[in-house]
Amino acid sequence: MSNSLYETLGVSEKATGDEIKKAYRRLARKYHPDINKDPGAEDKFKEINAAYEILSDEKKRAQYDRHGDAMFGGQNFHDFASSSGMGNLDEILKNIFGGGGFGAFSSRGGFGGFRQTGGFSGFEDDEDLDSRAKVTIPFDVAVKGGEHSINFNGENIKIKIPNGINDGEKLRIKGKGSGGRGDLILTVNIAPSDEYERDGDDLYKDVLIPLKTMMFGGKIDVKTPKKDVTIKIAENSKSGQKIRLKGYGVQNRKSGIFGDLYLRARVSLPDVNALDGELAELMKQKLPEA
Repeated sequence: MSNSLYETLGVSEKATGDEIKKAYRRLARKYHPDINKDPGAEDKFKEINAAYEILSDEKKRAQYDRHGDAMFGGQNFHDFASSSGMGNLDEILKNIFGGGGFGAFSSRGGFGGFRQTGGFSGFEDDEDLDSRAKVTIPFDVAVKGGEHSINFNGENIKIKIPNGINDGEKLRIKGKGSGGRGDLILTVNIAPSDEYERDGDDLYKDVLIPLKTMMFGGKIDVKTPKKDVTIKIAENSKSGQKIRLKGYGVQNRKSGIFGDLYLRARVSLPDVNALDGELAELMKQKLPEA
């Protein structure tokens, strides 16, 4: 039994639904009248659509698998479609397969099965036209947002990075995909920072504080992603102690709320050789062992 519908899409009779869909999209792009101006391309496009309408529908496919090309009077589908006249093929197939579902080339606009948004953009999902790449952006740009330039296929492209973007997020650059029709989808990798660590919307930073200030208290200046601030250090502060700066972290794009910045106190010990001799000796004698 001949099953020429599968030949029309270039797939085997055991093809999965995804394989049929992929083959259909590839052929439909190739023969779409907005792209292919060759004589006969439009008829081929309609033929491909009709084959897909049948094979993508479980009931119609099962019906065709039982009877094969006998449903077309023993002709292969190409000859059947040509002899039926493409303008009447819709109604003929409705009658053969019980009606419904053959709207891929209705008289309304010619190709009703596609979204008509400026010529041939038409598939529900143009993922096959999209290009994909990875991009590494500086840590501070990921936190505060800004412009970043990349070179893709020899073209310098400026991309806008939203503030607070996360590692692994994707950015879609319109019209920079395959042949200028699809999009460029970038997976973002955030470069590590020598200064900060990030956990969600919160930032962590080690801050060196002089021994004297840690022991007796005082003030220090700290650089943050927002601005430079002066903070108070309590007397008898301990190394590793966290100091929270509320709202100095990363802004959450959904809520608009800023995370926090946590400063981890680290003791900056003086150089013993730079100390006054008497002071050094006194400290050696008087400072506790533990």
